[in-house]
Amino acid sequence: MSNKNITMEEGQPRLKRSMGQKAANRISNTVIYILLIVISFIWLLPFIFIFLQSFRAELRGPVGYVVPHTWGLDNYQRLLTSNFKKWYLNTFIIALVVAALQTVIVLCMSYTLSRFRFKLRGPLMRFMLILGMFPGMLTMIILYRVLKDLGLTQANAVPGLILVYVASSGMGYYVSKGFFDTIPKSLDEAARVDGATRSQVLTKIILPLAKPIVIYTILTAFMGPWGDFVFARYIAFGTSSGYNVAVGMFDWLSKDQIGQWYTTFCAGGVVVALPVTILFMCLQKYYVEGVTGGAVKG
Repeated sequence: MSNKNITMEEGQPRLKRSMGQKAANRISNTVIYILLIVISFIWLLPFIFIFLQSFRAELRGPVGYVVPHTWGLDNYQRLLTSNFKKWYLNTFIIALVVAALQTVIVLCMSYTLSRFRFKLRGPLMRFMLILGMFPGMLTMIILYRVLKDLGLTQANAVPGLILVYVASSGMGYYVSKGFFDTIPKSLDEAARVDGATRSQVLTKIILPLAKPIVIYTILTAFMGPWGDFVFARYIAFGTSSGYNVAVGMFDWLSKDQIGQWYTTFCAGGVVVALPVTILFMCLQKYYVEGVTGGAVKG
């Protein structure tokens, strides 16, 4: 009987400690969630402001309030009568072509470096790693000179931008190669014994197993040129027909035009962000799996 009482007395402090730990965890989780909500709200505040301003119908210039006094779709209708359609089409063509070509190049390079062992493999990987450390700004002058000599600037900036975006795609192999390294090489060997070619091994065995990294590569390749401004501004200038949306909409914020185009700029920002946001939300699962899977090995 005394042993039973002693056991019960020893169990009570443990129960209290367990309940105290659960209460502490609950409080800490609540604080963390509140903090994350506040940070998310601060981060989303500019986007909420742009979204609300895109529906403002009373004035077209900047104002000192957030919620419109008069709501309407005038700014979105105005986009259809402006050069925005041409800029949007240019951006979509650039992003689509770059996504297709860059994905093929990156996946082929990643598969080669992951599966093949050749004499210059190590030096090549180190060379591309070192070359990627140099800022892209250093090459802008020479790239502009080359593109200008080829006639791929200003009005013909779309093929010029595609050429530049695709040219160095092979150096972005790091994440994809890390994902391919996690796939057992025995699958390749078994397929080769059954008579499959290298291309068949890649397309019929490796790529179906590497679906997350394929989607990750497509997304990153698409979003890069979709939101590019600096280099596009440098190559496409002076001729509106060669602009992408970032360069074209930036002109609406100039001193002479902001008073008439500010709310239209906000509407354009919503239209530009909407497809990428939907695409990312739908494919977020594969995007995260691609990043985490590709970080397992180098």
